[in-house]
Amino acid sequence: MEEIRDNLIARVAEAEREGWLGEVEGLRVSLAGAEDKLAQIDRRPRNGTAVDLGLPNLRDQQGKRHDLPTDDSSSNGPAL
Repeated sequence: MEEIRDNLIARVAEAEREGWLGEVEGLRVSLAGAEDKLAQIDRRPRNGTAVDLGLPNLRDQQGKRHDLPTDDSSSNGPAL
């Protein structure tokens, strides 16, 4: 995100130098969004807790849950 912000700063400077007024305004809006997102990231708690990714459960048509297979080598049959 910081790289995107830095790129936007450079593009705003270029647009100002070239006199692309409409482009300057649009880039400033994007830059403000990038800076806001960076501020949100900085406000996140850094306590090492897990983040809920919101992954869906796999369910069949009857609503029965099907867990993803685990990496349990004992259930894969004899070793080759």
